[in-house]
Amino acid sequence: MPHAAAIDGTRIAYQVRGAGQPLVLLAGQSNNHTWWDPIRADFETQYQTITLDWRGTGESDKPDEVYSTVGFADDVVAVLDDLGLDSANVYGTSMGGRVGQWLAINHPERVDALVLGCTSPGAAHGYERSQEIRKALVDPARTERVLLELMYTPEWIAQNPGPYYVLGDTTMPSYAKGRHLVASNKHDAWAGLPSISTPTLVLHGADDVFSPAANAQLLSDRIPGARAELIAGARHAYFHEFRSVASPAVLAFLAAQHRA
Repeated sequence: MPHAAAIDGTRIAYQVRGAGQPLVLLAGQSNNHTWWDPIRADFETQYQTITLDWRGTGESDKPDEVYSTVGFADDVVAVLDDLGLDSANVYGTSMGGRVGQWLAINHPERVDALVLGCTSPGAAHGYERSQEIRKALVDPARTERVLLELMYTPEWIAQNPGPYYVLGDTTMPSYAKGRHLVASNKHDAWAGLPSISTPTLVLHGADDVFSPAANAQLLSDRIPGARAELIAGARHAYFHEFRSVASPAVLAFLAAQHRA
């Protein structure tokens, strides 16, 4: 598996599949590239898909030091540099969407088109999950089931016994999970969002309470020219359960940008 060297020398593992214009797919907090495995094929026929293992996950190095969404964005740039790519389309979900915001703010020349999924501008200005949900997620006896139900509808869970790809990288050291949590919690891109000039689509499950759906309109109002789409009935993992709606929406958006 290839690795890129980040600014600080940390080795960032990445994976490339498909052919065509590059499309970087960014996973959620404490997850590695397998987050995209169930739907990656939706994009591979038209795009060269690029994923990475966040520092602290997968085959990447796992330094025990401060992580940040700004730093994660720099790691993505290191991957693009290693591949010799001047720019790429970017589709980030959950924490990956937070990283996508910083890519478009700090590295606008590297992002051709941006899709932000089930994400927020950060706690300082965004809509946060309830205290009830927070308490449930820190109960070891309930964490996995609660997270699963935040991701998917009960009907989908009943029909799909797993494996599930969005519940976290089980190989992560505990310190790295803590570093990811802090990085995501401290994300605040609010001041920089109006400077984004990249064409942007914001997607969100209408029934998402993990990252409340109201964040979608908040982001699209803050980013010039952005458009928000809510997917009816979908929760946090809208991109997986509702792939028949979400993936075509992303592909149509990207195609429109490249025709323009």
